Amino acid sequence: MTLNINRRSLILSAGFGLGALAFGNSAAIAQLIAARGFTHSVASGEPGPDSVLLWTRFVPADGGATKVRVEVSETADFAKIISGGQMITGPWRDHTAKITVDGLRPGVRYHYRFIGADGSLSPTGRTKTLPVGDVKKFNIAIFSCSNMGFGYFNAYAHVAGREDIDLVLHMGDYIYEYKRGGYDQRGNPRVLDIQPEHEILNIADYRLRYASYRADPDLQAFHQNFPVIPNTDDHEGSNDTWEGGAQNHQEGEGDWNIRRAAAMQVWREWLPVGETPWKTYELGSLGSYFRTDSRMIARSKPWALDEILAGRDVEKTLVDFRDGPWGDPAATMFGTEQESWLSHSMSASVRAKKKWQVVGSGTVLGKGFMPKEAESWINPSAPARNKAYTRNGISAAKAGLPFNLDNWGGYPAARSRLLTSAQATGGNMIVVSGDSHNGWAHDLIEGGKAAGVEFGGHSVTSPGYESAVAVDPKIVAKALIDASPELRWCDTSNRGYMLLTLTPSAATNEWIFMETVAARSTAVKGSKKMKVRNGKNALEDL
Repeated sequence: MTLNINRRSLILSAGFGLGALAFGNSAAIAQLIAARGFTHSVASGEPGPDSVLLWTRFVPADGGATKVRVEVSETADFAKIISGGQMITGPWRDHTAKITVDGLRPGVRYHYRFIGADGSLSPTGRTKTLPVGDVKKFNIAIFSCSNMGFGYFNAYAHVAGREDIDLVLHMGDYIYEYKRGGYDQRGNPRVLDIQPEHEILNIADYRLRYASYRADPDLQAFHQNFPVIPNTDDHEGSNDTWEGGAQNHQEGEGDWNIRRAAAMQVWREWLPVGETPWKTYELGSLGSYFRTDSRMIARSKPWALDEILAGRDVEKTLVDFRDGPWGDPAATMFGTEQESWLSHSMSASVRAKKKWQVVGSGTVLGKGFMPKEAESWINPSAPARNKAYTRNGISAAKAGLPFNLDNWGGYPAARSRLLTSAQATGGNMIVVSGDSHNGWAHDLIEGGKAAGVEFGGHSVTSPGYESAVAVDPKIVAKALIDASPELRWCDTSNRGYMLLTLTPSAATNEWIFMETVAARSTAVKGSKKMKVRNGKNALEDL
């Protein structure tokens, strides 16, 4: 890329919006805004059996409208071009380009490259179409929660070096919206890479935040090597997002609907994802993957234990809440349209004799209860809100309530509808989820009967329980498992990613633990495996 930074080039760099000119004189910001050519490598997504969506960002010398085209080949030397396409991009879409190419063969790895109007070439990317027919094995790498302010994206770097990955899922929190110092690790050098330094609120802010994240070389390599299907969670918009607002959207920060629309527009601009809010992806005979949205579109306002209990009799208030508002059938995570779509889609997958129905969820579905001994875990220097959260969770457990009402634990009727629907299909539902920063394995139970299993992913960088407790993580894990009947295993102290391997007879999940996020490294310090046999809907330890 060319970094010819002057007043004229800054003004012409309208892709980030005129608001970018108010970001100050940061050299890093000026570099991002003034970059020309292929500024952020390439990416692919929306794989099908004969098509795939290809992404890049190309800014011409004058910062205006331009044309880009893409070539696809089965070989890295592009000796034979077998597909391609072209489109016009410009500042109205932040110079991003997404071209869906057709005429591909199922289950085949392809190479692709973009060509700018000036003849320049992008880096070469690799992608892979989805299989059809009889499939014996399919490997899915699963990521979530990548806060740049807490360290390096080593999990992305590790998977980028693998040759055995067929598909990548990102369960959300791809970026974080906070200002520097809002939610990051003080003193971590990565904090200075976050642009802009203030909380992101408008379209120019979100574009610049994605630009700063996507400048990371490990994130670029991650996208360059595999097709990625991203889900939304909450930080794509703002913390604890719901249909009408967010915990981190404050009075004075403008209209939430405008902010949410900007966040979703930029998410679609900067990621290799299509325009549909949810979608089914077929994995040959092995199964179906269902991309969902559990936060940004239709979620009802979540409950918060501190607000429920404020100044009230704890025991009576929690019992009244449990027996009343908590079970409201109108409260939803998906919304009725998406619920209906998912129910019909899972049924269709089972009727087609697909082995596995894999549901992507931004948040954890399994029930979690706070152990009574948890109060003794908290570090004495922890903020008062952490201590209150734990005490409230212990009180909630005594009333039969989960400690986290922001995930599916706050929507029991909606959860019951999902699990009942899965039971009715007679299939094999696997839920893969993110958001919590910790690793979880749940047997999902409804009405005393098995409904499926859940593999909850630990984060790429965002801190888990280890950041707030002062005891051995093994003690924490054992107590959580003992207190939570659905919970079969958990890890509360490691960062990394999951690898889900589907075969006709079993689905095996491996939680891979990176050695560190404090420095760039692809070293791994261990892993954990569990599996579910086809037709069993119950986890087995490995």
